Amino acid sequence: MVTTEVVNPATEKVVATVELADLAATDAAVDRAVRASESWRAMAPGDRARLLRRFAEAVDADLGELARLEVENSGHTLGNARWEAGNVRDVLHFAAGMPERLSGRQIPVAGGLDVTFHEPLGVVGVIVPWNFPMPIAAWGFAPALAAGNAVVLKPAELTPLTALRLAELARAAGIPDDVFQVLPGKGSVVGERFVTHPAVRKVVFTGSTEVGKRIMAGCAEQVKRVTLELGGKSANIVFADADLERAAATAPYGVFDNAGQDCCARSRILLQRSVFDRFLELFEPAVRGVQVGDPGADGTEMGPLISAAHRERVAGFVTPGEVAFTGDCPSGPGYWYPPTVVLPTSPTARVLTEEVFGPVVTVQPFEDEADALRLANDTEYGLSGSIWTNDLGRALRVSRGVAAGNLSVNSHSSVRYWTPFGGFKQSGLGRELGPDAALAFTETKNVFLATE
Repeated sequence: MVTTEVVNPATEKVVATVELADLAATDAAVDRAVRASESWRAMAPGDRARLLRRFAEAVDADLGELARLEVENSGHTLGNARWEAGNVRDVLHFAAGMPERLSGRQIPVAGGLDVTFHEPLGVVGVIVPWNFPMPIAAWGFAPALAAGNAVVLKPAELTPLTALRLAELARAAGIPDDVFQVLPGKGSVVGERFVTHPAVRKVVFTGSTEVGKRIMAGCAEQVKRVTLELGGKSANIVFADADLERAAATAPYGVFDNAGQDCCARSRILLQRSVFDRFLELFEPAVRGVQVGDPGADGTEMGPLISAAHRERVAGFVTPGEVAFTGDCPSGPGYWYPPTVVLPTSPTARVLTEEVFGPVVTVQPFEDEADALRLANDTEYGLSGSIWTNDLGRALRVSRGVAAGNLSVNSHSSVRYWTPFGGFKQSGLGRELGPDAALAFTETKNVFLATE
């Protein structure tokens, strides 16, 4: 038996020991899921919906414990962890409305009746990252279950505790055995087997673009479906006519939330040159005011990074001479890194072109709309972003011009469970969430019935 120690990133103390699934255990879980999927897909849609609602209610009753586990395992602030557990509940409730509404079409044809059906795929493998273990898991498993599939889910090695708890809650709510299984394990073992196992008919992956490319290539060998949510290098574009006070006051939370460990982080601030200096004057006290510390304490706004290795990686992007100012962070045990604002001197600096995935933001000036779009789109990624302006026409023009899947005007919000979520370019493939989420876990079957 191979195990891993789960470490609290705020204290560096071991909080749990978890058994890791090997290849044999993964194959056995997939085999069980194949059998379980037959009865799950045959269940009346209303009955499947009721069980998903019970699952949502079980999560709601356990919000405090789920939040505690996430604070302890991932270093998320208590407020964030409560929101994340609530998001799982809300996504399940939303998905519970899908089984009874997953209807096909009747298509007018000559000589008969033509109808379509949305058939479940069978078994879906969901691979979850360490930065948002709960909500990202739910975005995969909830619509997949709603569509009639069985799910095998691999949490990140660093953060398996809430996924294991969600599996317990699913069973307690009456989700049949083996319809939803959680397999902690190495990506090179469990995740790779999801890709190569012929009975896993779709892989949902959230993580780095590099790994996503390998998963996509592996799935192509079997013409296996994928949904990929990958990296980001999102821009926060601030025009001179914007509410600068509000834009500057909220900008820290667009990039430093979850210590910047967020694919949607607005890690590049683009400022119209005429307000460049004024914005920085307003931004500095907002950054210095971010409360970094014990994630379990009320009022903490930013916790630690996930590991010592990740902290070292983040620090490697920062050139000391380019740092404009920083916030504060604890100096004791824990993987701390301060909120950091960088003024790059080269347009090809790594901090500008690569995903840092930490509490580091760059600031650049632009001249006009065309220049703003040039800078915003000067990246291989296209996941999210913000546009700050009080000109409605400009907001629409720039929104259409930015090559990204999720944009907010005068806001930093990227995710709403009732709207689609996904990226352009190398930020991913496919869409999660929204009213059509379950369709991504089905095949469309066409049936013609002759009447002549």
